[in-house]
Amino acid sequence: MKEQKIEEITKPRDIAILAGLNSPRLSDADNADEETMAELEALVETAGGQTAATVLQNRAAPDPRTFIGEGKVAELKELVKNETATTVIFDNDLSPSQLRVLTGELGVQVLDRSALILDIFAQRARTREGRLQVELAQYQYLLPRLTGMWTHLERQAGTSGKGPIGSKGPGETQLETDRRHIHRKIDKLKEELEEVRRVRGTQRQRRMKNEIPVVAIVGYTNAGKSTLLNALTGADIPANNRLFDTLDTTSRLLTVSDTLDVVISDTVGFIRKLPHQLVDAFKATLEELEYADLLLHVIDISNPLWQEQAAVVDSLVRDLGAQQTPCLRVYNKSDLFWGDLRPHGEDEVNISAKTGEGVGDLLAAIDRLLDKGTRRVTIHLPYDKGGLLDLLYREAKVETVEYAETIDITAVCNPRAIGAVKPYIEGWVEPKESWELD
Repeated sequence: MKEQKIEEITKPRDIAILAGLNSPRLSDADNADEETMAELEALVETAGGQTAATVLQNRAAPDPRTFIGEGKVAELKELVKNETATTVIFDNDLSPSQLRVLTGELGVQVLDRSALILDIFAQRARTREGRLQVELAQYQYLLPRLTGMWTHLERQAGTSGKGPIGSKGPGETQLETDRRHIHRKIDKLKEELEEVRRVRGTQRQRRMKNEIPVVAIVGYTNAGKSTLLNALTGADIPANNRLFDTLDTTSRLLTVSDTLDVVISDTVGFIRKLPHQLVDAFKATLEELEYADLLLHVIDISNPLWQEQAAVVDSLVRDLGAQQTPCLRVYNKSDLFWGDLRPHGEDEVNISAKTGEGVGDLLAAIDRLLDKGTRRVTIHLPYDKGGLLDLLYREAKVETVEYAETIDITAVCNPRAIGAVKPYIEGWVEPKESWELD
């Protein structure tokens, strides 16, 4: 009995055959190669499946009907039979008609990369917001594929209106019904996500009023973003070595230095060929990037393809309108780096979130980039200037107040508060302008 239970637990959801096409007619983003196929295999594992075989086809142009050509379809059919596979997953996006033809020819479920990623997101979303976003993306993916799903019904009877009375089949009617139903669902989900954005906007305004800077962690999936957030804040976020382990945004308060507190947020990992429906649906989460004061772009420097992965993230950050936000490149997993010379530069830091190496340098870099002239000062207010204490409570972070010969205050002050009380700041020296330093 125990053996049977163990077998049930470890049994994969699906046995998959992976297929991909490399063609000069396809763009670099749409092509499959050995690296993207390896990533697809990792995605299958993340989804709970197991890869039995991989087929990579080189072809002058995609076949309009089967995408990979009749010969490769026959090869896939044989593999499905020999490996008792339950699904075939393509690294490229397929048209609705190609999906329909391949499903019929191969006799098993056929998915493309976008459908697989959507499945993973559906498994992983935990919060109401995350589930709304995934559901919206699934409906947007499904909508253009409805026609193919109902073709078998359209063939059962005439749909032109010219056939005998009573011969019009349910296909077109059902198709239109489903389209209307899905459009209604999409509109409702968008309304609910707008409400999420409104609440998030209110929270953001409150943070801006309190002048707490926002730092957003971005990066390729599995770059170590959650591990970094845990290392910085002591948060107990699951950090596993698998793709898309974090889907729902997690925010924590982080004390960077004795004069700087920030709100730091983890975000969903980026990936090549991310379905555009997901980019649109996840705007509610990723719009934090646009309002962030600083981006931490976490890069897995132990990955031989780290430069390509970093370029994917940079491109998506541009798509989300956050390219103007200051960015600190954080080269993570430096303890596993295989090269001779680590990347280095003014806004670049090498760390290992797992071992803690370089975390102090990272905090110092955040402090430098977000330095807005905030200082911890000791103030000796005369009693007849006691009204300035109210201003400090509003504008600064008051730490201690003692009443002696004067009102003695320790506070972390921004430049505006410093300007109001600087005659009473202990040891205050007016900072020199840059032109005075020469």
